[in-house]
Amino acid sequence: MSLNIPSSAILLLLLLLCSFTAISAHENEDATIKTMEDFSGYPFHESHSTSQSHTTVSLLSVETQSLQKQIDELSTYSDTPAPSVTRVLYTEKDVLARRFIKNLMGLSGLSVREDAVGNIFGRWEGYNPDLSAVATGSHIDAIPYSGKYDGVVGVLGAIEAINVLKRSGFKPKRSLEVILFTSEEPTRFGISCLGSRLMAGIEALANALKTTVDGQNVSFLDAAGSAGYTKHEDALLSVFLKKESYSGFVELHIEQGPILEEEGISIGIVTAIAAPASIKVEFEGNGGHAGAVLMPNRNDAGLAAAELALAVEKHVLESGSVDTVGTVGILELHPGAINSIPSKSHLEIDTRDIDEERRNIVIEKIHRSAIAIASKRGVSLSEFKIINQDPPAISDKSIIEAMEASSKELNLTYKFMISRAYHDSLFMARVSPMGMIFIPCYKGYSHKPEEYASIQDISNGVRVLALTLAKLSLQ
Repeated sequence: MSLNIPSSAILLLLLLLCSFTAISAHENEDATIKTMEDFSGYPFHESHSTSQSHTTVSLLSVETQSLQKQIDELSTYSDTPAPSVTRVLYTEKDVLARRFIKNLMGLSGLSVREDAVGNIFGRWEGYNPDLSAVATGSHIDAIPYSGKYDGVVGVLGAIEAINVLKRSGFKPKRSLEVILFTSEEPTRFGISCLGSRLMAGIEALANALKTTVDGQNVSFLDAAGSAGYTKHEDALLSVFLKKESYSGFVELHIEQGPILEEEGISIGIVTAIAAPASIKVEFEGNGGHAGAVLMPNRNDAGLAAAELALAVEKHVLESGSVDTVGTVGILELHPGAINSIPSKSHLEIDTRDIDEERRNIVIEKIHRSAIAIASKRGVSLSEFKIINQDPPAISDKSIIEAMEASSKELNLTYKFMISRAYHDSLFMARVSPMGMIFIPCYKGYSHKPEEYASIQDISNGVRVLALTLAKLSLQ
């Protein structure tokens, strides 16, 4: 039997079907956008949203075995036996370690480049490459007989964070860039954060490097040339970055202190980095025989140094803040014989604070004390020199919020804290907005072979970093 359906009814049915299909497609599109917005924490209305449909927090998985293996393998590039690590700037082991990192960057699909002093950059191009990139990274050089996690977690962890995002299906809007900074440690040339200082455009450093030599009288330029980098002093200026070269920079790092482990907290969100001022002081007295010169007649440069060391402690405590610290790390006496009154003394003092003005007040008090002590003890203050006086750095509010939101979404405990050690982030803050993520480390140990961070804590940090980078990339 045939049905005679009016053509008007057929047309109505087709219209309803088309309408239903359009509504379904729109709902699917809305669901995709919502998924992306839930993931990123920001509104997302780009045409690329459909490629993000499978990117969710639950898919941010870290390949922990592979990451631990990389950390262990990198530690073998060392001039001292395990478990210690010694990897000094531009040495053979440093060059081999750099090659290892560049290979990993390449395997992760990053485009790799290096600048004139060996800062290494691995970039994942975003779908809007004209926007300034978001950067992350740290260092891999290691002071003699140190551990295998300082800095390394922030480089290998950054590469793994990129891999995490790629596996999740994420597509960055802003490009994401991993940076390996040259010589964060001052081991060879006495200059900490050498690569990031240059990137921050510090001309005084570029000029100093033209004549800087190491303990074996090898010049910085010759050492750089032997490692395959610049031998020409003019190239140092090419390392400088323009302000806002990056829209944000985030560094993952072990805490190097005991707070997170003691309090059982997974993530430290760094709000500020304390910066040091380094002071060199020298007193000169008369010296003499330890038995023959009577006490009232002495001009003892050693006692002047001892008194100043105690004055450093006194002035630091007077600040009234636990964030103010001071250390006499070097105290040398001449001639250094048990039966000779010291005729000369040499001190090197480190003072730090997240409040620059408060720190500088301490420095001025130390200076006044040095003058008064010299007068009182009849010695001369032959030198009081401030070697460096770096300003502290404050983490960017939007990056702090992104790190906090990421920690919450991953159900990880966190706390706000300051960094009392300083890092490449201190100088990257001069180039772009900055933030740091801390993870716990065993008893707060660092710069020693016992330095350790569990792979679970590292994995937590990598996931927070990955999600933070994703959020910042979509801004």
